[in-house]
Amino acid sequence: MPASRFDLSRDDLAGLLEGEPRYRVEQVWTALYAHHLEPGEMTTLPKALRARLTEVMPCALSPVAESVSDDGDTVKWLWALADGASIETVLMHYPDRSTACVSTQAGCAMACGFCATGQAGFERNLSVGEIVEQVVRASRRAGEGPTPRRLSNVVFMGMGEPLANYDRVWAAIRRIHADLGLSARHLTVSTVGIVPGIRRMAAEDLPVNLAVSLHAANDVLRDELVPINRRYPLSELYAACEDHLRSKNRRLSFEWALIDGVNDRRTDAEELAAAARRLRAHVNLIPLNATPGWPTAGSPPERVEAFRDRLRSLGVNATVRANRGTEIDAACGQLRAEHQVTLTAPSRRPARAARAGRP
Repeated sequence: MPASRFDLSRDDLAGLLEGEPRYRVEQVWTALYAHHLEPGEMTTLPKALRARLTEVMPCALSPVAESVSDDGDTVKWLWALADGASIETVLMHYPDRSTACVSTQAGCAMACGFCATGQAGFERNLSVGEIVEQVVRASRRAGEGPTPRRLSNVVFMGMGEPLANYDRVWAAIRRIHADLGLSARHLTVSTVGIVPGIRRMAAEDLPVNLAVSLHAANDVLRDELVPINRRYPLSELYAACEDHLRSKNRRLSFEWALIDGVNDRRTDAEELAAAARRLRAHVNLIPLNATPGWPTAGSPPERVEAFRDRLRSLGVNATVRANRGTEIDAACGQLRAEHQVTLTAPSRRPARAARAGRP
């Protein structure tokens, strides 16, 4: 039995429907992907068939917790999977779009100490269906209520490192694009810098957006904040980003979580600006959401604004991402940690940050 009904291919579905009229395959497929229906809601099917499909086509995600904030514009779910693992999904409504932030792994092996997911460790990769089902659940929720919305964007920025689960993530992207009907230009994959995965993305035929969680623009500090940098240092990462830019001609984004006194100084802005200009990258500044396992606070608002203004004065397109749902633990991994995962605090702050004073 598949982990999720969305793990089934059309051929798999045809096998389940053997003995039924051939048009049933298209009926069920359309009901799943175009209308986001549960098998029991597929009223174009006979009642007995609906009952059988409910049994043989399970959903993967069982709700553990749901939190709503920002006057209903942000919804976060904690899901339990069949094997006891858990993941998070976030739906965010903006005036011009509705975005789902989905997980690609249960936990994460990248060990970024300031991230609640990284602190909790790695459990396993998600299947194609477990990834796609998050999008379907978010899309269904977006379409409910007095002011239905259409899910328009998907960002692979939830729990896990997408490029460490490349084959399943890319298969999910194809399903989301072809069957859920979302434009590839509205899909964004975020990575901490898995260089082979970035190069594979550059060779793919879909123009999916790339976001790099940079957080530091020199190798000494980045080795501390993002340990995978020791394997793929900045010179290799920037070269892979250049290849992706040439191949896709799509704007690259740098994600930068601002940590007070660690990566929010003038020198950090200057190093980031040099990289962003080289790669014509947009910079998303993210005031760090505090996590119980990380002893360093996010930059206060005045330092966030000063850092943004410094980048702009250096010729960089930089914006500050509004923290959505802070009161519902909407940062990646926080809702999961609150409910069931014990976080282990790192033994010390990053070495460079501990030595450095403020400008």
